[in-house]
Amino acid sequence: MRVCVVGAGAIGGLLAAKIATAGHPVTVIDMGAHLEAIRASGLKLIWEDGSEIVSRVKAVSSAAEAGEQDLVILAVKAHYLENVVRDIDRMQHADTMVMTVQNGLPWWYFQRLGGPHDGQRLTSLDPSGVLTRKIDPERLIGAVVYPAASVTELGVIHHVEGDRFPVGELDGAETDRVKWVHDVLVSAGLKSRVLSDIRAEIWLKAWGNLSFNPISALSHATLVAICQFPETRQLAADMMAEAQAVAEKLGISFRHTIEKRIAGAESVGAHKTSMLQDVELGRSLETEALVGSILEMAELTGTPAPSIKAVYACVKLLNKVMLTEGAGVRVAKAG
Repeated sequence: MRVCVVGAGAIGGLLAAKIATAGHPVTVIDMGAHLEAIRASGLKLIWEDGSEIVSRVKAVSSAAEAGEQDLVILAVKAHYLENVVRDIDRMQHADTMVMTVQNGLPWWYFQRLGGPHDGQRLTSLDPSGVLTRKIDPERLIGAVVYPAASVTELGVIHHVEGDRFPVGELDGAETDRVKWVHDVLVSAGLKSRVLSDIRAEIWLKAWGNLSFNPISALSHATLVAICQFPETRQLAADMMAEAQAVAEKLGISFRHTIEKRIAGAESVGAHKTSMLQDVELGRSLETEALVGSILEMAELTGTPAPSIKAVYACVKLLNKVMLTEGAGVRVAKAG
């Protein structure tokens, strides 16, 4: 089975390297010096235990070069999706699946859901409607990413912790194709489950992303520092409580308490969230996927979310300032 990973960054690179090592033909789509490094030396993955693998994947810069695929994994950040899906047709045959592994809520959240909001487009995530137009919801497989990783140098991915990638059909069915995706991930040495309600799992992950990511971006603190500082621990809890109220109005049940979710983040230790890493590198932030989409759903359900709204305003302004100045923000020793 042919697998194409669009975006060989931290998570995309991890997936590509692991799946290729399991013997599946893998193509990655990327650009610039990172792409050239993968072409020249392969894609290196350093696992948390220090073990290394180098995968010789096919590395290309466009969907046309990639050709038809059986599974396309969209691993770029949510705000880059519009650009990468414009020629996704070049990779699709009649049965091609498309799996999304973005942080936060997905643009397809209301597709194939049923109920009063079925098919509604989230304008915060798909403002032009191109994602909805270009990707048939029947092709989509949902996934939740639990590993943490980072690109430490060109062509090199460093795994921090975690190995779970639960997957599921948008309508909850347990199909042969979603079982195949599960089997591919397991064959690659990753943990996976086929879930009957992938959206509930997405909310569980988004619960932490919507709070810890923007708080870390604004404070430059690691997960453990946020959780052990009383004021930011309480702010995270307040944001999560507001999000839980939104999710429950949409029929979602959480299997963990807020305190358990915060304790889980605290146990990760001195890890910089992906949004904080982006702030330090001056990259565009995942503001809408992680926070703005929650606010859109809060408005849709008539749910007050004052803490989320305040943090969203601050991190959105930070993103604007960084992009205007063309610079990142990093804590440096004084003097």
